[in-house]
Amino acid sequence: MKEVEQLSDGARDFDFVIGRWHTVNQRRLTSLQGKDEWETFESTEEARQLPAGIGNYDDFHPISWRPGFVAMSLRIFNPETKLWSIYWLDNKTGGMDKTGSLLAPVVGKFTNGVGIFEGDDIWDNKPVRVRYTWSVLAADNATWEQALSTDGGKTWETNWIARHSRVRD
Repeated sequence: MKEVEQLSDGARDFDFVIGRWHTVNQRRLTSLQGKDEWETFESTEEARQLPAGIGNYDDFHPISWRPGFVAMSLRIFNPETKLWSIYWLDNKTGGMDKTGSLLAPVVGKFTNGVGIFEGDDIWDNKPVRVRYTWSVLAADNATWEQALSTDGGKTWETNWIARHSRVRD
């Protein structure tokens, strides 16, 4: 019984992301200003497990977008709450506040193959709610979306869509 419980507690929900990916990104040029202009760029990513199954991380390398920019996602599973916390770190801001602490994560879980993760953030000096949505389409395909809300989550504006395709060796 313990093994079945462990498999369904959510701790392995991000196992699908482990490996190498080619990603086509669509990113809104200006968010929260009523404009619908987008840029498209490609990136590579590689996700790896953290020790003892506590989570995973990936590195994000845009192929031609913002030369020199690199980032990573750090995903940590809390076995008590059964929730994931996702942190975004990059070489522009470091993903830290002025005190040196990591910025607040988005937090959530998967239900029926779709992960919803939300948290509070600052966008252009304004408080916003951020939502990441992960959709596992198949073993080798997944989509991630980032959306912002200025009204506490009543309405959302998607500002980044990433379509991931697994790279096979």
